Amino acid sequence: MNEIGPNGIELALCQINPVVGDLVGNADLVIEQTAAARESGAELVIFPELALSGYPPEDLVLREDFLAACEAQLNRIAAAVGPAPVLLGFPHPFESGVGNALAVIDSGRVSSVYRKQLLPNYGVFDERRYFVPGDSNVVVELAGHRIGLSVCEDVWFDDPVFSGLAERGVDLVVNASASPFHLGKPAEREQMLCDRSRRFGTPIAYCNLIGGQDELVFDGSSVVIDAGEVVARAPMFEPFLLRCSFSPRAGRNGESGDSTAVAPPSQEAEAYAALLCGVRDYVGKNGFPGALVGVSGGIDSALVLALACDALGPAAVTGVSMPSPYNTSETRNDALELIERLGCTGHEFSIDGVMDSFSDLLSESFAGTEPDQTEENIQARIRGTLLMGLSNKFGALLLTTGNKSEMAVGYATLYGDMAGGFAPLKDVPKQMVFALCRWRNENLPHPGAAGSPIPQSILDRPPSAELRHGQTDEATLGSYAVLDDVLERYIERDQGVDEIVASGVERQYVERIVRLVDLAEYKRRQAPPGVKITRRAFGRDRRMPITARRRYS
Repeated sequence: MNEIGPNGIELALCQINPVVGDLVGNADLVIEQTAAARESGAELVIFPELALSGYPPEDLVLREDFLAACEAQLNRIAAAVGPAPVLLGFPHPFESGVGNALAVIDSGRVSSVYRKQLLPNYGVFDERRYFVPGDSNVVVELAGHRIGLSVCEDVWFDDPVFSGLAERGVDLVVNASASPFHLGKPAEREQMLCDRSRRFGTPIAYCNLIGGQDELVFDGSSVVIDAGEVVARAPMFEPFLLRCSFSPRAGRNGESGDSTAVAPPSQEAEAYAALLCGVRDYVGKNGFPGALVGVSGGIDSALVLALACDALGPAAVTGVSMPSPYNTSETRNDALELIERLGCTGHEFSIDGVMDSFSDLLSESFAGTEPDQTEENIQARIRGTLLMGLSNKFGALLLTTGNKSEMAVGYATLYGDMAGGFAPLKDVPKQMVFALCRWRNENLPHPGAAGSPIPQSILDRPPSAELRHGQTDEATLGSYAVLDDVLERYIERDQGVDEIVASGVERQYVERIVRLVDLAEYKRRQAPPGVKITRRAFGRDRRMPITARRRYS
């Protein structure tokens, strides 16, 4: 096994939350964190992938002025951080294009640059659109040790980076990463790193980004690993300076963990933390003073309101109940009780009179027709108009409340319940909505959060849009247990109708659901962004044509 030298090395992994494009702010954060790391005795300070620009910078990388500003801030950092070495991710223009690079800042200057060799171009990644891959491994002498450099995807495969560095006998492989979250990803990633370290006998210091960036969230979970064992581990979804006095011969002294296996959090805890991060950073990084939620007394809006209050604080959140003649007294009361339990601002507006005005205006045009989905959608659009009016007047971001199951089959109204700026549940299937509400009632996401905020009657009541008397979701869509299974197979696993039917689901139902998913693509293209928590989310992850006839034979 390759070992760090007899005196060990004092590592500091700076798990930070930069803002894409805020080069001055990000540089200030790097300088501040480096000073804190050195004050604690760090000999090598490590930052995540593209920490200077934020990740992903997307088409900003195509702008020469942006790249020039990155270089200026990189030089400012180099002059400010002093003699001890710092590893910092940044976009690096060179003769062949732009590299996704890791700068070695040493003795007040950029002494070396490594360019990422493996550029992911699948799922949410478009790195080949922006970056030119590097063509060589880089080993540097830092703090008396041979350090092999890598960036994110480089370490997910043996060749050419990891095996090449191991063959050169490095003391430590550093991986600067911006690895987006999905459920189970932190445990999967850590296991991969442990396996790679064990097989090649090479220690790894893995520093990952945290924070929300549009649809993506980054969980951090930075680790130091030796011979397949975790030496130190940073928490999920929190800024953290992970300090590690690291020497295989002298023992391990990691600040936030030990070498024993730690049970991963429950799926609900992991999902809730990701959603909190996504909501908090989308609102905060875009400068909104708070959030606004339409509260129906149903399960989806209950979860969104709880998420908003937990992420932003109740003082920054407003819940708005807008009952119609089709809302029962039970749902109306539940909406008001939810607002009271969470402690946020609440409003109630009856839309009866507005509905009557619309009916009067349209009566001549609709003469001779029977009420149908049209009138139901008008109710949703009345509510959307009222909510957007409040959002425009007071500046709060309107959060939509639709879940992934509804978005998949088009069980949502354009310019109605889809009106808004951010969709926290866009990638959360309906059954998980129930699970997250139960989890939230039994857990406090942080000290001071409201205990058991969601009335049990909301959890017990069959879900309904309440746009007509006696309406229930499952009467229209079938069992959510079956629906979510079909959707997961079709959307996330790319299974066809025959394969799904072979799993035991009735063909007629499968064909109907698949058709609804395909027909709803035009709606989803107009939907606001939302937090990705599954392996395949709508939006930048799953990209399907709107105009398509799906004739394969």
